Formats: sequence, C-alpha cells, structure tokens
Amino acid sequence: MSVSTAAADQTLCSPLPVLGRDVLVPLVTGGEVTYAALDYAASAPALQRVWDDVAAYAPYYGSVHRGAGYLSQLSTDLFENSRATVAEFLGCRESDQVVFTRSTTDSLNLLAAALPADCQVFVFETEHHASLLPWRDAEVTYLNAPRTPAQAVETLERALADREPYGPALVCVTGASNVTGELWPVQELAAAAHAHGARIVLDAAQLAPHHPLDIDELDVDWVAFSRHKLYAPFGSGVLAGRADWLQAAEPYLAGGGASRKVARRGDGGVDVEWHTTAARHEAGSPNVIGVYSIAAACKALTEAGFDSLVEREQGLVTKVREGLAEVGAVRVLSLFGDDAPRVGVISFVVEGWNSSHFAAALSAEYGIGVRDGLFCAHPLVRTLLGSDAQDPGECGAPEAEPGERSLNAIRVSFGAGTPDEHVERFVGAVKELVQQGAQWNYRTEDGRCVPDRDSVNAPAL
Repeated sequence: MSVSTAAADQTLCSPLPVLGRDVLVPLVTGGEVTYAALDYAASAPALQRVWDDVAAYAPYYGSVHRGAGYLSQLSTDLFENSRATVAEFLGCRESDQVVFTRSTTDSLNLLAAALPADCQVFVFETEHHASLLPWRDAEVTYLNAPRTPAQAVETLERALADREPYGPALVCVTGASNVTGELWPVQELAAAAHAHGARIVLDAAQLAPHHPLDIDELDVDWVAFSRHKLYAPFGSGVLAGRADWLQAAEPYLAGGGASRKVARRGDGGVDVEWHTTAARHEAGSPNVIGVYSIAAACKALTEAGFDSLVEREQGLVTKVREGLAEVGAVRVLSLFGDDAPRVGVISFVVEGWNSSHFAAALSAEYGIGVRDGLFCAHPLVRTLLGSDAQDPGECGAPEAEPGERSLNAIRVSFGAGTPDEHVERFVGAVKELVQQGAQWNYRTEDGRCVPDRDSVNAPAL
C-alpha cells in the first residue's frame, strides 16, 4: 500500500509513540491531566515499537550460548544478532567489540578496570559522575570547565603535551551534556588525543538518543551508553570499541561465560583460559531481553530517520528556549553560550524560587515531570551556579524551605516521543508560576519540597 508524500512527511514530523503517552495523573488543585514526561535525560519512556518487539520475543525466551534446545538456539541467535545491530548503529570498525553491560556507569567502570598499567586519565570536571568517578584507581587529571568548544580542545592539548611520563593515556568526554544539552567537539577532541598518543572514550548516554553516532567517523576509541536513555526499559548498557585493552585485561567479572576452559592443577589449584571475545567481560547469564531491547531501539530510531528526529527536536528546543527567554526571572545555564548546538536538555534557575519547590509545583499543579538538583554532575552545576558550599546529597537537592535561594537547578528534557503540547504546557506553566505563584502550599520532607495535603493557598477570587 502506498502512502502519499504529504502523509509521509506528516508522519516524520510526529512524535514517536512511547509507553505512558496517555497516562493521566491527578492534580492537587483537582482533576486529572495527561502526564507530560519531560525528564528524558534521566530515563526516556520506552518506544511502543521496542515494547512490542520485546513482547513478541518473550514467549521464545531461553538460555543463551549453552542450550541445545530450539528456544535456546533462537535466543542465542537473537543475542548475537543484537550485537551486530548495535555495531551497525554505532558505525563500529570491523575489529571493534561490542560488550553488553548494565549501564553507561558499568561500561565506564569496565573500561577503567581494563586500563593498562600506568595509564593516565584526563577528564573534564564537567562530566556526569558516571564518567567522572570510575578512574579513581588511575592517575587522573581533572580539567577545568571550558567556556568554548575551542577552549576545550586547547585545554586538552596542553594537558596531554605536559604529561609525565609519556605512557598510555585515556581521555573521557561526553558527547552532549546532561546538564546543558550542549554538544561537545568530540571529533576535534579525538584528533587532539590521538595526536598526543592518547585514546578517547565517548560517554554517549545523552548523545545516542538524539543524534546518529559513527565511531569510525568521530574516530573515538570507545563509546558507552545505556538503553534506558535510548527509549528502552532499564537494565542494559553498551561498551563498544577497540578490543586490545579489553582482551589484555582480567575479566570484569569471573565466572561462567567468560571462561573458555577451566582445569584442575596438580597442586589443587585451577587454571583458567578466558575468552578473547566480548564474552570475556560478560560473565553470567546475559540479560538477553535487555540486549534485544537495545537492538530494537537502535532499529526503531534508524528506521524513523535521524534527520527528521533531529529537526523536530530542534524545533522543540527553540520553542522552550524562546519561551523561557520571555521570563525575566529565569536564567538558563550554559557553558558555551546561547548559540551552541544542543540536544533537548535545558537546565535553568528561577529567581526567588528554590528549584525543588518549583519542580514540585510543576508536577503537582500541572502534571509535568522535570528534575531538580545537581543531576549527578555536581562540579559542573556548582560551576554554572557559582556556588560551592552546599551538600546536595545523592544526586538530589539540599534541604531548603520553599522560597529560599536556589542552590540547585531545574532540568527539562525531551526527545523523539515528546508531543508539542507537553513543551507548550511547560512554558505556560513556568510563566504562570513566576507571575502568579503556586496555588498550593508546600513543605520540606526528607530534603525535598512536596505538596502539603492539609492546606491550600488558592488565589483570592
């Protein structure tokens, strides 16, 4: 059946169907509203296509790699075909390996465990904790936050040129900030790293859901990302890239699947021959459904057409940024300035509001889900806010009463499944809250602002 060009264009400009798109949530002021999920940077809703693909496979679920039965063989084929799908999605080189992990954090900790002896690591303070913290057992140089992409490259070049001794080195950098949404000059940073004899790993957790990725074109050595940001359910991640450091390292986990041959020695010990394939770091029974959901998401995004998805998302970014710019009390956080290219991730503060209070009001009074706090990127957000003294707790907001000066920020994030109405409702809600204040009273509970169920602060009629 053919589809008219107009109809096809309309389809390309529509949000992709996601789970939860029709969920109704109660408002403290009365009634219900369709939930506006605007916290994609933390976890994007699963694509309906991914959920359907997983549901279709579920009855055929079986053990992987070691079963002789039909379902086991089918599951093994599905698992390894998923590896090939992910490799294609990432533009992997022929010699690259795709290792399945639990998350981006797990992927980068795996790579940290595989670093050669005396490897030096260079990481900007602007990174998410997943890429800022795993290198604690290595010699780490933390680079100051750059204020332009060119400054980022210059800072890295100086640090690499000055390193002593001149041995193995690794640079870790994000593709898109989970705080500002700004795109980093990955290709230029990769060129700088390689020019100084270093390798580079790309934290693509925020980039992969929003832009096509090509390891070969970017010339990065590894890429890490998670499925729960790539429109698939929780629980799996990917580390893809060069095999040599991974093959030379001890298995990330010791156990079945990672071992190729195990034999008792005469002295009572055990000799082990480990796999040199990706299985070396995939010990235990793999999460085959999780892996398949990653592959399903990769296929769905590719088939939807990244060019159209990017174009539509940029329209939403413009709508949000222009709307926030009309509110004098709002300050949008940025490293590289207003003209920097970015994905659908925007953080801001509102003068006179504690960010936890503002986010609570968006949820309780408008049915809008955003995030407040320091977004597991404490050094970056503190730099952007110009504050260093607060103790935010674990990826959260410090204790503060509604109305106190904000020591953290609010983040709105969206993507391929976001309807226009959700960002329009968000912009309208921000304007109303700033102009009219909250309609409900809020209190602090466990360091967070929550609606006070026993009182109302409705405006006088």
